[in-house]
Amino acid sequence: MRTNLVSSRSVQKLATPFKVTDVSPLSGRHFRARVALSVLFLAALWFGLCRELSGEWSVNEQYNFGWFVPFFALYLFWLRWQDAPAAQIPNSESPAEPWERRDRRQTREGSGERARAASEFQIPNPAAVAIGIAALLLLLPVRLFEIANPEWRLLAWGHTAIVVTLTLLLIWCLGGTAWLRHFAFPIAFILVAVPWPTSLETPVIQGLMRVVARVAAEASMLLGTPAEVEGNLIRVSNGLVGVNEACSGIRSLQTSLMIGLLFGELKRLSVSRRVALAVCAVAIALLANFVRAVFLVDIAATENLSEVGRWHDIAGYSIIALVFVAAMGVAYLLGKSETRNPKSEKRDGPQSAIGSRQSAIPLSYTAAAICWLLFVEIGTASWYRLHERNLISGVRWSVRWPEQAPNFRKLKIDEEIRAVLRFDHGEAAAWTISSEGNSETIRAPNAISCSLFVFRWNPGKNSALLANLHRPDVCLPASGWTQVADDGVRSYPVSGSFELPFRHFEFQRAFEGSAPQIAHAFYCLSEDRASGTPTSPDSARSLGMFGNRSEWTRAERLRSVIEGRRHLGQQVIETIFISSEPLSAAEAEAHLRDLVRDVVRFGEGD
Repeated sequence: MRTNLVSSRSVQKLATPFKVTDVSPLSGRHFRARVALSVLFLAALWFGLCRELSGEWSVNEQYNFGWFVPFFALYLFWLRWQDAPAAQIPNSESPAEPWERRDRRQTREGSGERARAASEFQIPNPAAVAIGIAALLLLLPVRLFEIANPEWRLLAWGHTAIVVTLTLLLIWCLGGTAWLRHFAFPIAFILVAVPWPTSLETPVIQGLMRVVARVAAEASMLLGTPAEVEGNLIRVSNGLVGVNEACSGIRSLQTSLMIGLLFGELKRLSVSRRVALAVCAVAIALLANFVRAVFLVDIAATENLSEVGRWHDIAGYSIIALVFVAAMGVAYLLGKSETRNPKSEKRDGPQSAIGSRQSAIPLSYTAAAICWLLFVEIGTASWYRLHERNLISGVRWSVRWPEQAPNFRKLKIDEEIRAVLRFDHGEAAAWTISSEGNSETIRAPNAISCSLFVFRWNPGKNSALLANLHRPDVCLPASGWTQVADDGVRSYPVSGSFELPFRHFEFQRAFEGSAPQIAHAFYCLSEDRASGTPTSPDSARSLGMFGNRSEWTRAERLRSVIEGRRHLGQQVIETIFISSEPLSAAEAEAHLRDLVRDVVRFGEGD
């Protein structure tokens, strides 16, 4: 028969001298210090975790709901706190016999301050200490890699696992297995806000996009709207409707999963009913997303493609509202039909554990853990500062758009591109320039389409590798262009002695029955702080102007940590000249020289 440690006579005898009226001022201060340090330790852990996850929550629409999850988790914890069971104080020498030996030892030691101090200190379970030390030690390499690779999702899962483990361990030390089971869900609820690993998320998104496109096209045909599937595109009479990540339903799926788990906890459903509720929420979200896709295809076919963008977000938020209301209704029905034992819901409350000096973790353990957290943050920051001591500040520049140029227009940057590049500021525009050329070789002036992209990443929030994702040799091949030449890096004067290095790529795109198009793309990556002078060859090499594009391999990420390369602020300017007539590399470089001199300005933009 299992012994109830809290209600046993020996434990009650131990607890009797610790009433507030009998405790010395020194003992009371020690207890309050332990509680305060425990709260401070947890606050530091969770603040650091939410700060790292907030980057993805801010830039990726799929995870915007993550901002609500910490507050939901805190509210669920508070609800659990209201009916927490009686604490089962764990010890390395449990069960009850060691407490009786401790009771006799206290009697021999006397009733003075020495006896109280001896009874206050207890050695936690060695296994718990080992798990806690291992989790704290793992935090150092995780933070070291996070600074250089803040968007690496595997690190986010590792960081979250460490924080959840340490929190559960602290709860177990305070209240035993009963508290561990009781508070496990609110603590682990943060896992729903951690971005899925790319190796898992990408196949799910691609599969959903194909299914949504196929279902939407078939449903539209049944409703009398001609539609044809072309990969992830749906062709209607007015053009093509794209089914991208936002239309795939992945955001609805992830949000509905969070909503289902939330309402299951609020209603305190059984495990099987919680699973059923989550499945119902996900099914409702996917079904509603199919209806949205059919609706958008109908809008594109009956009105025009521009209306799709206007209705897209409205329909998406309507799905979230529908899932919220539907999940609430399903949770109510499941909770109403579930039978509960009233005696099992009766709790003694958490006061017994809070009032007991035995339940607090030794002051030295918590203080050591907090000191380790400080060491981790200071040590990792010092590692990168050590490698940055020889860097110098580069010249900041901005762009003044040629709004008076022929056919000038600003270009909208898609939200999925923003989510991938994670830039803080981005603009794009297009206009037309003319090439007079040589009258002996060119019969008429050549109208050249010029597109200019400018992106800015502020220091600290992202990886220094992100700027390599918008190189011409990455973006243009994805649009059907074929790279035919890489003319290397040359510097182009801006003003006075200041120059910017640009890497020159050449591309071609062929069409049936017409001459191939020619594209000359120029790419410049400028860092706020770099080695050497801003125009030196070493600086250009450090800017990533040479070499192949980043493949985001683990070796590349490890190298950035070893070399102490974190994000110190970057700017990218990319120019593309597209012509249907022959355009030589020399002519393209002459156009770029004029553009840089006219468009680029010293200092930050307005």
